[in-house]
Amino acid sequence: MKPVVTASDLERVPQNGEVAVTPETLITPLAREIAEQRGITFRFVAASDTSRQGDASAGETATSAGTEKSARVVAIAADHGGFELKDQLKIYLREWGYQFLDLGTDSVAAVDYPDFAEAVGNAVARGDAWLGVVLDSAGIGSSIAANKVPGVRAALCYDRATARNSREHNDANVLTLGAKLISQETAREILAVWLATPFAGGRHQRRVDKIVKIEERHAKK
Repeated sequence: MKPVVTASDLERVPQNGEVAVTPETLITPLAREIAEQRGITFRFVAASDTSRQGDASAGETATSAGTEKSARVVAIAADHGGFELKDQLKIYLREWGYQFLDLGTDSVAAVDYPDFAEAVGNAVARGDAWLGVVLDSAGIGSSIAANKVPGVRAALCYDRATARNSREHNDANVLTLGAKLISQETAREILAVWLATPFAGGRHQRRVDKIVKIEERHAKK
């Protein structure tokens, strides 16, 4: 399992600090952005060097982060339009140290996206998965369908900014992607940022609570 450096791993690194990483270490796009903003540099070293006692390296931090993330299951599914990109994102999830629950589909044969959006939504709502990802050609239908599952806050994201905002402000727990509208590399960056961004809480918690209240009010009718 390759070590991963995320934005949260850099919280303990001082301004203009330096962290040691191995050539195999995966650094999320958000972590790179934060490092640039805070003047943090990455120094590449041999894997054995990161294990030295007292070396406050990102290699050590990333290894522990990867171990922690291995217990976090991401539910992922797609219809025929998102099948190929789903399989590629599963590779990235594995490389980043996440476990995943593949809920289909398993070919490019035509299927209906609501079935897979609901499956991921249910997995997240039940607690079988920490977060969920659904792909179809445009991502819109899957977002609408997933949001019909109580407890789900699905967000259609198309760049790093929307990925970060949906997690930080909205505490989104399902990500939907339009496989025919974005490139594989863009999807990879969106997913990396989305998984690495924590909910900010604070004033945003009050607003998310209101979203939950809307859901509860309509459930009673």
